[in-house]
Amino acid sequence: MNTSVCKTSQIDKKWYLVDARDKVLGRLASCVAAVLRGKNKPSYTPFMDMGDNVVIINAGKIKVTGGKQMKKIYYRHSGYPGGIKETRFVDAIKKDPTFPLRQAIRGMLPHNRLGRKQILHVKIYAGDNHPHEAQKPEPLDLP
Repeated sequence: MNTSVCKTSQIDKKWYLVDARDKVLGRLASCVAAVLRGKNKPSYTPFMDMGDNVVIINAGKIKVTGGKQMKKIYYRHSGYPGGIKETRFVDAIKKDPTFPLRQAIRGMLPHNRLGRKQILHVKIYAGDNHPHEAQKPEPLDLP
């Protein structure tokens, strides 16, 4: 038996719409990451960009559990000695409501060129409005 690999011209990409209101951060991020990778398709190939585009609205109204509002910390480093900086979840969501969700999804994608390409296929908005009505996104059923 031969294994068939889809050509780039055979890949059909859909647009999905996800409402993040009152959804748990990690559970939503794992479902969206699977759709971005294309794991929901029978023709899934790990080394190709088979995934669909996802539009996420109401990212500012996402919730976390277990007291992570104050405990969850995002770290970044300037590259200089002693240059580590930290931001709590509460402060990060006040500054940019899309940041925690984008970081969670990015962490669940491959850490290579493919992952950097796939993260561009998710569009995250803090409110209800989005400029992607022309693509006719269909609602994505999440567990």
